[in-house]
Amino acid sequence: MRFTLATVIVTLPVLITAAPQRAKQGGTSIPLKLHKHSSLVNADGSVNSEAVKLHVASSTSKILRGFDNFEKNTGAPHPSSVKGARKRGSGGELLHNLSDEPTFWFGSISVGTPPKTYIVVFDTGSSDLILPGADCDNSCRGHEIYESSTSVSLGEPFMIQYGGGLESIFGHQYTDNVTIVGLTANHQTLGAASHYSHGFQIEQFIPDGLMGMGFQALSVYNRSPVFQTLVTQGQTDEPVFALSFAEPNAELYIGGTNPNMYTGAFSWVPVIRENFWEVRIRNILANGEIVLTNIVAVIDTGTDLIRGNSVEVDILYGVIGGEPNNVGLYTFPCDAVPSISLTFGDISFPIPPEIFNIGTSANDPSRCIGAILSEDSTTSWVIGTVFFSQVYTAFDLGNSRVGFAKHT
Repeated sequence: MRFTLATVIVTLPVLITAAPQRAKQGGTSIPLKLHKHSSLVNADGSVNSEAVKLHVASSTSKILRGFDNFEKNTGAPHPSSVKGARKRGSGGELLHNLSDEPTFWFGSISVGTPPKTYIVVFDTGSSDLILPGADCDNSCRGHEIYESSTSVSLGEPFMIQYGGGLESIFGHQYTDNVTIVGLTANHQTLGAASHYSHGFQIEQFIPDGLMGMGFQALSVYNRSPVFQTLVTQGQTDEPVFALSFAEPNAELYIGGTNPNMYTGAFSWVPVIRENFWEVRIRNILANGEIVLTNIVAVIDTGTDLIRGNSVEVDILYGVIGGEPNNVGLYTFPCDAVPSISLTFGDISFPIPPEIFNIGTSANDPSRCIGAILSEDSTTSWVIGTVFFSQVYTAFDLGNSRVGFAKHT
């Protein structure tokens, strides 16, 4: 069997005592654990360009899959999609799984009857709940298998492809009861996998599955995601969840925001369209100077770094003496790490220099590499967890907005 729950996650007392199946319990937190699957940095402090290549491919592939689902579910192409991007990104040499990310965050939920605990990655860049099914082949070995007396088959298959279709997760859709910190989503659609791709197998991926926190338009199933179901069924006091990625107290907070995790007021930004949590960055500053304005960005907790289109990223690095390296990376003088800030609404949030600088160039140790890189498969930027080390983020489903506040 795989890791026991005790070795993977520390459960707060409130999680043990919070068992009501009815509505309005108020905000409650789930502790999150960070798993470092790989490193973007070599032992000598230089950046591992192959690891970054996997990171970029993983992030891009997920966004493009979201665009495909959006078009399938709405009948219209996503406004941020780039013509021909899927063809350019369809090479089969890489397996673009979540496990290609250098790190990911996970916590626990319970599903079915009798309730079983599963460890899942919480991902705002997707919308579906996926667990290893009872008929899964050896690819699900070591994971907690989904079996339940209250599961109801929908008689519909699902498939999520990776690496240009060379690898996939596939299985069948069911409905069942899904409980998260004592709040239960009844008749929730989930996917029970009959096969896990290589990147979701236990050697690569410790959690049992994935729980998407995006909107229904991104759903492979085209059905309500877990948090949306909780809100619709009146299970939360507020239609809000919030995330902290500050170790050692990282958490997912359900039903509101945790006042102990932030200081000052939130800066709320409307969602542009309900698919990804897609908002506008008012401006990006480099060394106190406004360099870019009105940037469309996806807030994606399932990816690490920040990426934008090459035209805008070129402009940003041009101001700070940056030069393109490879696989979308840019270097700058290590003795002049820039001050970079992203402005959401009226508040600018700096990226600490020690976080923006991800390591030295393998070709020139006097040059360092920045956490913002370029990729042209979409016009949208993607903001990963590197930004959230000092930012507390709230996702307001009821008012279709994202809030940013300074972390305590």
